[in-house]
Amino acid sequence: MSTTDLTRTVLPDEKEIAAAVESSRQLAAFLTTKLETQRIELAYETQQREVVELPTLALRLLVEILSELALGNAVKVVPIHAELTTQEGADMLNVSRPHLVKLLDQGALPHTKTGRHRRLKLADLMIYKEQRDKASLDAVDELAAQAQELGMG
Repeated sequence: MSTTDLTRTVLPDEKEIAAAVESSRQLAAFLTTKLETQRIELAYETQQREVVELPTLALRLLVEILSELALGNAVKVVPIHAELTTQEGADMLNVSRPHLVKLLDQGALPHTKTGRHRRLKLADLMIYKEQRDKASLDAVDELAAQAQELGMG
């Protein structure tokens, strides 16, 4: 399994943002269908046209990507089986690398070691992130309920 380069980030320029806004709006109309595939037509500069059949799931992902680009955000597509370095994982969790290494050493996240280097799977990282985010939301809900009980607003 190879690692995926998550370090290269390219932000969209104004022209790309405008194109993403328009194309995401146009493509979103096709997502209400129950069909498993969608056909889209591509036109080349030479006026040659080509019809491409896409899984509706891929079209949904394309609309999500375009929506993020429309907001001026950089987007990366990473296969779910990708292996990440500790720095890439820390960046995705928005924590320091030493903190992530501590979590790995405590067994909070599964990982492998290649020599001295730790690697973790994106899928495992996303599961951990989802659990962490849910725990945070549960804690906020609990605090809000306590505040209501105590008449604090």
